[in-house]
Amino acid sequence: MINEEIQSVKRQYQIIGTCPKLDRAIEIALQVAPTDMTVLIMGESGTGKEVFPQIIHKNSARKHGPYFSLNCGAIPEGTIDSELFGHVKGAFTGADKDREGYFETADGGTLFLDEIGEMPISTQARLLRVLENGEFIKVGSSKVQKTNVRVVAATNVKLDEAVAAGKFREDLYYRLNTVPINIPPLRERTDDIELLFRKFASDCATQYRMPVITLTGGAADMLRRYRWSGNVRQLKNITEQISILEKNREITEDILKNYLPTTSTSLPTLYRNENDEPMTEREILHTLMFDMRKDIMELKKTVAELLESHDTAAPIQHIEVQQLAHEKQNRPYDMEAEVIQAETSENADENLSMEDVNIDLIIKALKKYNGNRKDAANELGISPRTIYRKIKKFGIDL
Repeated sequence: MINEEIQSVKRQYQIIGTCPKLDRAIEIALQVAPTDMTVLIMGESGTGKEVFPQIIHKNSARKHGPYFSLNCGAIPEGTIDSELFGHVKGAFTGADKDREGYFETADGGTLFLDEIGEMPISTQARLLRVLENGEFIKVGSSKVQKTNVRVVAATNVKLDEAVAAGKFREDLYYRLNTVPINIPPLRERTDDIELLFRKFASDCATQYRMPVITLTGGAADMLRRYRWSGNVRQLKNITEQISILEKNREITEDILKNYLPTTSTSLPTLYRNENDEPMTEREILHTLMFDMRKDIMELKKTVAELLESHDTAAPIQHIEVQQLAHEKQNRPYDMEAEVIQAETSENADENLSMEDVNIDLIIKALKKYNGNRKDAANELGISPRTIYRKIKKFGIDL
């Protein structure tokens, strides 16, 4: 039954996708809707958080009551108290008459407070009082008024971090977080991306009376690999741009890449594991570290050979560690000097920790070279002896 309800909500609010996390968010919204509990919707900007308060309101006993949406981040700090709680005549310059606030106007209904993390601390104290006992005081007044408003809040800010930084009240955070709903980012909904593209492309074609655009297989893969920092909103905007600007209605990779901002945090297709899946950020970091270390060691070897061929000073690998340490104190951080220092240290290999040599990368390298430690070591930029010790220490069984 709950699955039928979820599908009905998706049709009603035109929610596209089959992501289990998205379905779970809708399920929680439907379960909490009949109650009067405060709900906190969390998710990145552009994920569609604004739809969920409507779902909650329309499936609650308050559905015939008023529904208001207020973006806390778009209202100046000096006027937000007046917007929420109202004011009396003469409360401040320009207050020439009494004014009702949202908590008075929305009595008996639902108030959606978007970007709650941007609310000033002073206003947070007033909001906490309303949530706890339904009481508020208009700006400039001393009269306590009552209201019966269900509050649904949303934020793209990590409120626990805001609390730790002193930017958000801890008591208000726990009061709002009675029922949390987490909306997944688009990068976690890879199977939904092409579905959303088709929906937006079809809507745009209908609205502007033009042929609908389609994706080649390569372009569809590119969409799925992209990180979508702006989430569904960004995908919608890009789809509309392409629909309007491109004469060719079949969108290839070459066309699509012109519309995907290079400043995005998309993972380069270069970094893919042996199963042709995108590497994690940790795997990429270690891969880059080993590549850089290998390049530096090759450079050091080349410089040493040049020095020896000209009968000049001793090879670079014999540079005194103490000298490097002394120079380091008198100049900016130099990664090459750090690597040289590690290599010239007699116990350098002994000091390699799990942070320096990722066991997963060692295993993958060994598998790649059929257990050949020398080839695997060259791949990772470390010594075969180090790999041998890691095999013994961690009981690696190939």
